[in-house]
Formats: sequence, C-alpha cells, structure tokens
Amino acid sequence: MAAHTINEVIQQLEEIINSASDTGDRIGYFAALYHKVTVRVKEGISNNEFENGSRMEKLDVIFANRYLEAVTQYKNGQRPTGSWAIAFEGTKRSSVLVLQQLLLGMNAHINLDLGIAAVEVAGNQDIQLTRKDFNAINNILGSLTGEVITEINRISPFMSLLGLNANNDQSILIQFSITNARDGAWSFAEELYGKKGADYTACITARDTSIRKLAEGLLRPAGKLIQFTVWIIHLFEWKNPRRIIETLYKSKKTYIRVSVQPA
Repeated sequence: MAAHTINEVIQQLEEIINSASDTGDRIGYFAALYHKVTVRVKEGISNNEFENGSRMEKLDVIFANRYLEAVTQYKNGQRPTGSWAIAFEGTKRSSVLVLQQLLLGMNAHINLDLGIAAVEVAGNQDIQLTRKDFNAINNILGSLTGEVITEINRISPFMSLLGLNANNDQSILIQFSITNARDGAWSFAEELYGKKGADYTACITARDTSIRKLAEGLLRPAGKLIQFTVWIIHLFEWKNPRRIIETLYKSKKTYIRVSVQPA
C-alpha cells in the first residue's frame, strides 16, 4: 500500500529492513540508508528547517512511494523502471560491493525518481516554489555523509583503494556525486514540468534509459585496474548481509521510537 505520511514511509522501510535482515537479502542495504535519510527529514520538518514543512512531507512521501512501489514490483515478479531493475539485479550478486549497491539505489532514486516527485508535488503551481526545500535536502545528506562513510569503511576496510582510480573520469563508480545527481534531478524536473500525456511519459522513459546506462556502469565498471581494485576490496569486505544491514541501520531502537509517534 502506498504511504500517506512520513511515519508510514518509515514504518514500511523498517518492514523491508527487518525482512531483509531475517532472510539475508541485500535489498536491505539501500533501505537501511534510505531509512536514515527519511528519519532525518522527519526531524527537519519537526524543527522547522524547511520553508514549507507540509510540502516537504508531501515531497518525501511521493518520492518514497516510487521506491516502495519499485520494491513491491520486484518482489512480485513485475518489471520496475530500468534503473531500478539494474539496482535490484545488483542485490542478487554477492560480488557487488556494498558501496556499489548503495550507489545503484541512489542513482535510480535521485536521478530518476526525485525529479518526477518534484513535478508531482508542484502540481499546477510554479515548480520554482519548491526549489529552496528541494535544495535543503542536500544539507541533510551532507550531515549524514561522515556517518555513512565511517560505516562503509568498517564494512569494507580496503575501500580507500578506490583512490588509485581517482583520475578515471570515465568511470561512474569513481565520479558519482550526490550533489551532481541532485542538480541533474532538478534539471530533469524542469524539463518534465508542464509536459502532459504521451509527452510526459516519453520524457520519463528517455530519462530512465539514460539512468539505466549509468546503473550499468556502476554495476559493471570498465577497466582492468578498477575491476582488480573492486575485486581486492570485495575480498576483504564483510560477507554477512544481516551484519551489514544492522551496521547501516544502527541506532535502530531510536528510529523505531520516532516512527511510532502519531502522524
């Protein structure tokens, strides 16, 4: 069922995480990261950090529902968008790094879903009215970056070896940037805004095709040096999905306490 409030989003994310932890499903990696971000957005709304708290919650819910729908489609054997299909493919391959799986989720959700959500929340109003709150999410991601990097470095002790490929500007695995992804999402939203019917659908389809290609680059990075580096990192990376999910989802009791507050 689609979520209607941010509390319902958090609850559904917790259900995905708990199920994935119990079954050892790597789909829980991105869900755990996304849960962390969503809880922080909820706190930001409560603390009046956004220009329009109710609009931000609406944006968060519409945005999250695209991910929740993709998960449901995948689990039911249906076909989600191409970018999400590649991301979910990655969860079935034990050789794919935790970092790759997180980036695959961010690629699909930010580069495709976020622009669509921004257009839907704007409705018939000028989409520029949502820009300030849209940009405020960057601050939330920035506040969590250090914590997430620390967790990934625990899970993947040799992750710093990717620095050997720092000058590889052809690899999306090396060059992926959340800030650039969000800037691209806004540009896509501006392009999509105002389109109707077949033009609206065609614009989304074209965007999904482009983002799927980026996903393929994240899942299967080209170049012998980077492939060897990924192999070395994977060799020493944790192999237990449940342990990884629990590490990405630390402070679980605090989050659950937040999620059961009245809407």
